[in-house]
Amino acid sequence: MPAVATDLVEEILDLKKRRNAVILAHNYQVGGIQDVADFVGDSLGLSYKAAETNADVIAFCGVHFMGETAKILSPSKRVVIPDMDAGCSLSDSCPADKLAAFVAAHPEKNYFVIAYINCSAGVKALADCICTSGNAMKIVEATPPDRNILFVPDQNLGAWVMEKTGRKMDLWQGNCYVHVDFTRNSISKIREEYPDAKVVAHPECTFAVRLLADEVCSTEKMVAYCRQSPAKSFIIVTESGMLHRLKKEVPDKIFIPGPTDLCACNDCRYMKMNTLEKLRDCLDLLEPEILIPEAIRAKAELSVRRMLTLSR
Repeated sequence: MPAVATDLVEEILDLKKRRNAVILAHNYQVGGIQDVADFVGDSLGLSYKAAETNADVIAFCGVHFMGETAKILSPSKRVVIPDMDAGCSLSDSCPADKLAAFVAAHPEKNYFVIAYINCSAGVKALADCICTSGNAMKIVEATPPDRNILFVPDQNLGAWVMEKTGRKMDLWQGNCYVHVDFTRNSISKIREEYPDAKVVAHPECTFAVRLLADEVCSTEKMVAYCRQSPAKSFIIVTESGMLHRLKKEVPDKIFIPGPTDLCACNDCRYMKMNTLEKLRDCLDLLEPEILIPEAIRAKAELSVRRMLTLSR
């Protein structure tokens, strides 16, 4: 590691100790941030890790809604993120005010709103229950059969859940720009190049891409699937940062980034806004800080806690 990078990491570790902080890194963060983090994982798993620690400060290296989720579950802790502008196209596709207006305009539907965790605190506060890509099927199956489900904000994840459960739902028309950039053409070509590799795709991908996959699962389940599979190589159809974790945790196998029609891998421009320098600065200045009005935070926490009850 270059001396400058080594000095930077030492600065971060020193600040972490002085601030009594915990550093969380989402699976899609750059390798350097993942390597310096205390925990690496998906947004909900990381938020629970934070709540379990005695840290005073949570430095969440991810996008804005992930920092909000940590604050929802740890209101007494100070939550900072490296870059406040690190947003999310999926979360942005479902503003809280538009969701509230839509539900109010359709009282005859008596909607039970299930919100994928990739949404704002405001949307979480409006939802009846939260889900993750890993437990979405269980949440839908646990929903009372006499309620109409409105699934927000990811239409591709919602469609996949309908395929798996047979439960009809109304889907909000939102998506993750990273996952919809994968196409049938790009994945078909990479399969031809690596015919022995298993294709592992995230359920936020389109139907055409999911059809080509050997396994469709959440990022957390990708690790277990690749470790347990007898296959030696895997085409990973999700944000490219996931390959860093897979290579570290399953070092005896080969991981190939799922390409798009335009590039050999797929980075999220929002996830990659976070850098080691910005992480150091947010630990030093304790900002940008995630702040949520208590009325919204408390309602959002109820929907997250309901998820835990329904997914047992």
